[in-house]
Amino acid sequence: MPAARKASARKGILAGGNWIIDQVKMIDVYPQREQLANITGATVTGTGGSPYNLLVNLAKLNAGIPLAAAGLVGKDAFGNLILEDCARHSIDTKLLKATSDAPTSYTDVMTETKGGNRTFFHNRGANALWDGSDLDFNKTRAMFFHLGYLLLLDELDGPDKKYGTKAARLLAAAQAAGLRTSIDAVSEDSDRFTKVIIPALQYTDYCFLNEVEAGKTTGFKIRQDDGSLDTVALRHAAGALLQMGVGELVVIHFPEGGFVRTRKGEDVLQSSLRIPAKDIVGAAGAGDAFCTGMLLGLHEEWDLANCLETAVCAACACLSDPSCTGGMKSLRSVQALAKKYKFRPRLEPEH
Repeated sequence: MPAARKASARKGILAGGNWIIDQVKMIDVYPQREQLANITGATVTGTGGSPYNLLVNLAKLNAGIPLAAAGLVGKDAFGNLILEDCARHSIDTKLLKATSDAPTSYTDVMTETKGGNRTFFHNRGANALWDGSDLDFNKTRAMFFHLGYLLLLDELDGPDKKYGTKAARLLAAAQAAGLRTSIDAVSEDSDRFTKVIIPALQYTDYCFLNEVEAGKTTGFKIRQDDGSLDTVALRHAAGALLQMGVGELVVIHFPEGGFVRTRKGEDVLQSSLRIPAKDIVGAAGAGDAFCTGMLLGLHEEWDLANCLETAVCAACACLSDPSCTGGMKSLRSVQALAKKYKFRPRLEPEH
């Protein structure tokens, strides 16, 4: 097919969506309402949002592929910080525009010193205005277009008469130009998952969701009340997402590891690394780090087992730093974490 020939000549990743400055504050305990928590140490300013984390991580992995940014920041100090950071990491920002109509999006991340659990206070800012209408996919040589986070992009989450949502329309345009598409979503406590995510799946080649998001989109309860992972429900959810239209494969990630199911029926289940609690500084960005390792492998056409192992190693690297991308290192260093920590006991498939 012409699209396949077009795609084969393409290289690199164009990532669009949420551009956020994270201000990470380490706290001794998460307080009850009207109670006090102590902020310990200095505030860490870091990257936030799917495309920002993904592209900076790829740059730090020394992926050796073209990287390009798409989206909207404010004409302010945080916006300048993002543009300068992208330039420092050789990320093309021709499609990352600045506006005077809204501030650059930011998040105050409260990270508990013990265990790394985090709570987010988010200002949607300029991301809420971006609808992707400035993108001409025929003018990019990227192989992949990654869009995230669905459910946190007000304009793109909005309805479209033909495609269901504006995000679905944007993904369809990318596919029509010969790009391979991938999506990621944000976890929220709402009933919007089916309305926002399902329309996009028909125009998605690679779907990345965590177990909560996959469960809310498909109706399967993957995380049980006792905290355990139901691998039968996991498989059902992945199969349902493929039935909803995902073209190539579904990736569901969780603290215990990751799972891939392809349209051809191949299943791969990979456990995460056995990282001790003392080595976990913060869990912010671990999902994006996992996505980074997986997308790099898909771009380079590695086998799925290698993709998943690299993905869980990248997530592990992320845990070593309070920010979303501060822990990322070269690909060789990240993959070496498997020898340092070893994989957890295999998540045995259940039938």
